[in-house]
Amino acid sequence: MKKWGMLLTAVLMAAVVLSACGTKKSDNLVLGLSADFPPYEFHITNDQGQDEIVGFDVEIAKEIAKDLGKELEIKDMNFDSLLNELESGRVDLVISGLSPTPDRAEQVGLSNIYYTAEQAIVTLTENKDKYATMESLEGANIGVQKSSIQEEIAQGILGAKLTSLAKINDIIMQLQSGRVDAAVLEGPVAEAFVKNVEGITITDAKPETEDDGYVVGVKKSNQELLDQVNKTLERLINDGSIDKFVAEASALAEK
Repeated sequence: MKKWGMLLTAVLMAAVVLSACGTKKSDNLVLGLSADFPPYEFHITNDQGQDEIVGFDVEIAKEIAKDLGKELEIKDMNFDSLLNELESGRVDLVISGLSPTPDRAEQVGLSNIYYTAEQAIVTLTENKDKYATMESLEGANIGVQKSSIQEEIAQGILGAKLTSLAKINDIIMQLQSGRVDAAVLEGPVAEAFVKNVEGITITDAKPETEDDGYVVGVKKSNQELLDQVNKTLERLINDGSIDKFVAEASALAEK
């Protein structure tokens, strides 16, 4: 009888371990982002020589986690995977330069807008005047991030041939090698790359879009989390914290 009791205890302990392995820690808030989007989110080597994901979206996420009494856990992935990961429950929220398009609003819950920025056209410095208007981009080869608002903008350029890639670093490499003529990027992101990559510049062309604001995404059914996110965002906007986070992240991206 004692033998069977010990066996039952072992089985129950194993079941508990397996159950724990298959779930997220309840005290963690899991953030999904694509860390190739300075100054929103990007990689640096910190003072300890370790890789670290930083940026003003990350600072906002830290504040949301703090208000919830949770530890922030970051998952870096391709931008076009973020909403699927959110729907599946593998991440709790997405903060990654996310525009509030109607399609996204049907798929996930979207917060209030926390930051607004213009879009930009980036090209080789020698071609700055050649692509100075949106009309001059007609028929050009254009690099964009897959599933982004910039991809939608480029799709509206007459005759443009799009190269849609997961990472902005790869788009910049395509531009440098001449495989694309120009790239559509979010304004602060374009500025960060131009300051750090020799031979590229922002042109005078001005993309127009109704979705220049950025929001936090949560699972459609998680209204409680969405309410808390909006509460935190309101605090950060009103006390000037977001402007401070943007300035600090922009300075860090220039190093």
